Amino acid sequence: MSISIYRLTVPMFQRGLASLKTYLDKAEAYAKEKNFDPAILVAARLAPDMLPLSGQYQRASDSAKFTLARLTATDAPKFEDDEKTFDELRERLAKTEAYLATFTAEALEGVESREITLPGKSGIVLPGADYVTTFALPNFYFHVTTAHAILRNQGAPIGKRDYLG
Repeated sequence: MSISIYRLTVPMFQRGLASLKTYLDKAEAYAKEKNFDPAILVAARLAPDMLPLSGQYQRASDSAKFTLARLTATDAPKFEDDEKTFDELRERLAKTEAYLATFTAEALEGVESREITLPGKSGIVLPGADYVTTFALPNFYFHVTTAHAILRNQGAPIGKRDYLG
């Protein structure tokens, strides 16, 4: 039995975004409990040359929406990447979830063989199925995992079960 591109993308992205929402709730409660400005967490990063927590949320959102746009040869909504609060990150996740909800299994039928050019300057072109499995999903989960790691590094009480959903 083969698995559809829809099942590999939309529900997987929805699940990852749900984990990111849980992280925000727990991180916000943690900041309140420890009496510090939540903006510290939003700006936290693992290393100086890595994106902060807000950037991880932005890239996870972008990965999900651009994957579906590329697969269906449509335009994804544009977000400004200017979120600085937990509420703004929640709003971005909600907009991404609403966009994902517009896709049906039928809309993604046949995209496994559509040629997708990887973003950036590499010029690499992959069939849709390979694009999803070797680039899109790993990229999405990299940013979800990095958000998890940033918050853990800052002491937020999140764990593997929060990641798994």
